[in-house]
Amino acid sequence: MVIERNDGYIMVTANGGMNQQRVAVCNAVVLARLLNSTLVVPKFLYSSVWKDVSQFSDIYQEEHFINYMTPDIHIVKELPDNLRSLDLEAIGSVVTDADIIKEAKPSFYLKNILPILIKNKVVHLLGFGNRLAFDPLSFELQRLRCRCNFHALRFVPKIQEAGALLLQRLRQQEGYPGPLDKHLVGPFAKSTMKENRARSAKSSRYLSLHLRFEIDMVAHSLCEFGGGEEERKELKAYRAVHFPALSLLQKTTKLPSPAELRLEGLCPLTPEEAVLMLAALGFKRKTKVFVAGSQIYGGSSRLNALTSLYPNLVTKEKLLSSTELEPFMNFSSQLAALDFIGCTAADAFAMTDSGSQLSSLVSGYRIYYGGGRMPTIRPNKRRLSSIFTKNNTIEWRIFEIRVRKAVRQTKHVLKRPKGRSVYRYPRCNECMCRTG
Repeated sequence: MVIERNDGYIMVTANGGMNQQRVAVCNAVVLARLLNSTLVVPKFLYSSVWKDVSQFSDIYQEEHFINYMTPDIHIVKELPDNLRSLDLEAIGSVVTDADIIKEAKPSFYLKNILPILIKNKVVHLLGFGNRLAFDPLSFELQRLRCRCNFHALRFVPKIQEAGALLLQRLRQQEGYPGPLDKHLVGPFAKSTMKENRARSAKSSRYLSLHLRFEIDMVAHSLCEFGGGEEERKELKAYRAVHFPALSLLQKTTKLPSPAELRLEGLCPLTPEEAVLMLAALGFKRKTKVFVAGSQIYGGSSRLNALTSLYPNLVTKEKLLSSTELEPFMNFSSQLAALDFIGCTAADAFAMTDSGSQLSSLVSGYRIYYGGGRMPTIRPNKRRLSSIFTKNNTIEWRIFEIRVRKAVRQTKHVLKRPKGRSVYRYPRCNECMCRTG
């Protein structure tokens, strides 16, 4: 039940793309409860990387969010008039992400944020993201994270409807409702079933692949990808604009070389390496592959390795018409929601970077709602890197064996390790009744 005492209002402006913002929203819910405060429906910060003006109600059903979380916290759409007129920066109520350490413990907020809240009755957390630790956190607060992520955040009908179309076309004429469809596309799930029949061995299945190889990831990694001096100049210029702190660090600190980063498994897998991984795992040429993150660095030419081996490769841009995609154009977060739906509902999901937020959220959602029947493929990039550097000198059979050892392919996961994300590892008592 909601604690009656109210120490003020928390405003949150979340940074990053859709997936980072989703985590920030759920962390904000926990903070509101921790600090006995009212949460103002979160805002999303405009980013020069994502270039998206979407706000909460453009992606999630606002009324459902408010109503679902009402037993736990108070949520309002706007600040009351007497607080809205205040200059929050002037009174010291604006706290940026630079003021909060990454994954700060609850004690940090009780010591540093609560006094501001009590004094001014409002705090604005600007650029809020991954700023709340997973442990130590009470059972009740951890549970709120799960209630928010898996139940309160429901996509708006516009996204659900387009997502249902996406799933229908992925499954072709043998359409059937997948086990996660109703949680992803709500009442539009019925449209993914063309005939009311049981799922059969002949049903069209698909593999989803999150190929995290967009320019922001490539530039931030400080790795090299075979493009020579032209590539180095392009990525250096991108870092100067979008990651100035990283550019400065490069100039003032001796950092590991691209070759050293690759050996440590710190470089994103290229499309070529993703192809080798999938082929070694036994995915045949006829496999239908849905690729998320289709704005691949290097463009369509970089995808040639994938499409030549897997001609049934599709993206949301190929499956939905220009008319159907038009409402989402120039809204990267809304397009990311469609990728989230396509990846999460897949018969099997493969990631190329286990640290990406989309892969983390998708794998967690599949665990929470999948009933142990939704396999996820997680690569060990350090081990794969070692194998890839030797792939010209070993037999394919040996290569297959080594890759399969380097990739953890599982339907079941262990309980959440201490300190790890509950969004990625929801199998814990705070989140799921059955954890065995």
